[in-house]
Amino acid sequence: MPYVVGLTGGIGSGKSTVADLFVARGAALVDTDAIAHELTGPHGAAMAAIAEAFGPAVVDARGALDRAAMRRQVFADATARQRLEAILHPLIRAESDRRCQAARAPYVILAVPLLVESGSYRERVQRVLVVDCPEAVQVARVMARNGLGEAEVQAILAAQASRQQRLAVADDVVDNGGDAAALVPQVERLHRQYLAAASGIHAPT
Repeated sequence: MPYVVGLTGGIGSGKSTVADLFVARGAALVDTDAIAHELTGPHGAAMAAIAEAFGPAVVDARGALDRAAMRRQVFADATARQRLEAILHPLIRAESDRRCQAARAPYVILAVPLLVESGSYRERVQRVLVVDCPEAVQVARVMARNGLGEAEVQAILAAQASRQQRLAVADDVVDNGGDAAALVPQVERLHRQYLAAASGIHAPT
C-alpha cells in the first residue's frame, strides 16, 4: 500500500483547493465524492442495488440516482440514509482502495469529506490532514457558492462532525481561514514532509 494521507474538512473549508495544490506537486488524488458520483451515475455500479432497495422513483431517465427524490426519501424515513450508506460505503471503500493501490505517485491524497464521521478510514491512512477554517467562513463560502440560505447551510454543518471533532483527530492542519495565497507555503511544507515519510526518511521539523 502506498503512503496515504486522508484529507478531510467541513463543507466550504476548501478541501478541493488544497487537494489540487498537492496534485500540482505530484501527489495522486483519490476522491471518494467522485467515486460516489460514478457509482450513482447513469447505470453506475450501485444503481441496481439502490433501485431494488428504494424503488424506481429514485432512478432518473438516464439510469442515474435522482438525488432530489433520494433526499425526500431520506427526509421521510429515518432509516433510508443508513440503507443507502450500507449499499454505497462498501463499494466506495473497495474502489478507493483499488485506486490507492494502483496510484503511481510518491504518495496519495485520499479525500474523504466524512472521514471523521465514517470512523473506518483512520486505520487506512498514515496521516489525517484537516482543512480548517472558522464556521462563519464556511457559511459565507457555501452561501456564495451554492446559493443557499444561512439556515440551510447551518443545517448541513449540524449534520457533519464539528470543527473540534475534526481537529481532535488531525495529524496535520491546513488553515484556510484567510487568503488563498496563504495555502501555498502550508501545502509546500506538508508536501516535503509526506515525500520524506513516503521515502522512509525522517523529515526535519
